[in-house]
Amino acid sequence: MVGISLTVREMTSSVLPFLMFQGNNAEEAINFYVDLIPNSRIETIQRYGDSNPDFAELIMAATVSIGGQSVRVFDSPIKHNFDFTPSFSLFVECESEEEIKTITSALEEGGKVLMPLDSYDFSTQFAWVEDRFGVSWQLNRA
Repeated sequence: MVGISLTVREMTSSVLPFLMFQGNNAEEAINFYVDLIPNSRIETIQRYGDSNPDFAELIMAATVSIGGQSVRVFDSPIKHNFDFTPSFSLFVECESEEEIKTITSALEEGGKVLMPLDSYDFSTQFAWVEDRFGVSWQLNRA
């Protein structure tokens, strides 16, 4: 069993969160996240383009750094019977009360609050929000 673990470990080059948007929301979402979360930037974008003219402008593959965490993103041209689930979320450590309030407020807009920004036994300030794209975020200020 140890040999298998070592082989797999040697073969894996990265593990990244992967967000599949349905339709054409990926670009709007990543631009929103990059503008909102400090230390964020779009690293790469590849569109379907000529390989699939019906979806030429949709994102086939993108990598975005959100708060320094690389995330893979794409627009699925195929509608699925599932979407994002809050049980998988992006966790943001905020440095100030102003930062957590600003980010929480922006993510709540058009989304829904799963746990309101408040003080909890485990955190000075914490919020859990599903944004307007369906992506779940946990925000924390210790």
